Amino acid sequence: MRELAAERAWLTVFLLSAYSPDLNPLERVWAHVKRSLANLAVMALDRLKTPVRNRLKRLQYRPHTLDGFMTGTGLTLHDPLSP
Repeated sequence: MRELAAERAWLTVFLLSAYSPDLNPLERVWAHVKRSLANLAVMALDRLKTPVRNRLKRLQYRPHTLDGFMTGTGLTLHDPLSP
């Protein structure tokens, strides 16, 4: 991996601890989905699939919310092709 990273000048590698939920925007997405399911009573696990899918689908149409999850990590994304 070090060799691959060294060959790409545009790539910046950061070493993180094995488990860094504060730096993982996906943890924030799942926390958001779980909060919305908090008062939902489901008798069978297979009936939970539809509400979870619906909530994830709704998030696709809320880019500002998703951007907020990324911003909350303190990390930034940079397009290597942009100036």
